[in-house]
Amino acid sequence: MKKLKIMILANDTMYVYNTRNEMIERFVADGHDVVVVSQPHLLQNELKALGCRLIDTNIPRRGANPFSDLALLRRFVAILENENPNMVLTFNIKSNVYGGLACRIKKIPYISNVTGLGTAVESSGLLHKISTQLYKAGIYGAKCVFFQNEDNKKFFENHGLLRKGLKTRLIPGSGVSLKLHKTMPYPADKKEINFLFVARIMKAKGADLYLNAAKKIHSKYNCAKFHVCGDFDDERYVALFQEAEKEGSIICHGVQKNMLPFYEMAHCIVLPSFSEGMSNVLLEAAAHARPIITSDRPGCKETVNDGKTGFIVSIKNENALVDALEKFIAMTWEQQRDMGLAGRAKIEKEFDRQIVVNAYVDEITKIEAKE
Repeated sequence: MKKLKIMILANDTMYVYNTRNEMIERFVADGHDVVVVSQPHLLQNELKALGCRLIDTNIPRRGANPFSDLALLRRFVAILENENPNMVLTFNIKSNVYGGLACRIKKIPYISNVTGLGTAVESSGLLHKISTQLYKAGIYGAKCVFFQNEDNKKFFENHGLLRKGLKTRLIPGSGVSLKLHKTMPYPADKKEINFLFVARIMKAKGADLYLNAAKKIHSKYNCAKFHVCGDFDDERYVALFQEAEKEGSIICHGVQKNMLPFYEMAHCIVLPSFSEGMSNVLLEAAAHARPIITSDRPGCKETVNDGKTGFIVSIKNENALVDALEKFIAMTWEQQRDMGLAGRAKIEKEFDRQIVVNAYVDEITKIEAKE
């Protein structure tokens, strides 16, 4: 393959580093010029150390302000005009929509990655119609669309969002770096059980479910500790979580640049989400040999063999989550440890990030051969 300028459009630098680091390493090693366009967040220096350049979108990635979205589209167009990349890779909803539209305007080949549907797309009424049509327009000109789970792909097919002849490819989420996320010894403490929730604190990630279940379990089992790592995507949760922390039901750690100490401390990772493409948190947790409790939701359920590597609970079901937590507490330390080790074996077999990296290299090679 000839040397290319490859541009990555995504939400923020933390997301890019945590999910695309090995892809960037591969591109740089192959001699390509890699440019990351995103909001500046954590891990900027780590990204630069991989050999890529960073460009700030200067536009908030969240919210549904049409003026802000139009500004984002114009910003993407301006960046493409200035950089003139050979290939653009888009991730996350707004980058897929407005980055895809910008690529169509500038006639630059691009590959889209559906990292999740999002609540707007899955809603009903006018918001659903607008969101789906925007998504359809954004990916319409893509050379290939990657899907992270089969259910998301079927949703796009059933709602007519894929033009005839548009190539699609199923990949195991973002994969997980097996060299970074290694098997960890199971916590030696047998008197305490540390549960860990890692996500943006919002309804779609199951924040309400986790908080309410933590209150119920904590009042009944002194051994159970409920930890939270993440920022508040919805300000309504700030007071609720602060109050629960004062009561002792949960322990909030905020956004963490390095999650390894928290995975090391945790006996089990809990994510009752109902909005995922493929949960990177669950992939990382299982790679560290930690059992998982999660929802029967596409993007979550694929990471677990129910009863063997963790437990799958019905979506938005607080009682089912409480039951699963109690079931885990009732297990012996050895059973909990073995459940985590079984999860690591599953990740090694099905979710190695190199599978994803190779898929991108393969598609880019094919596209360049036709250009």
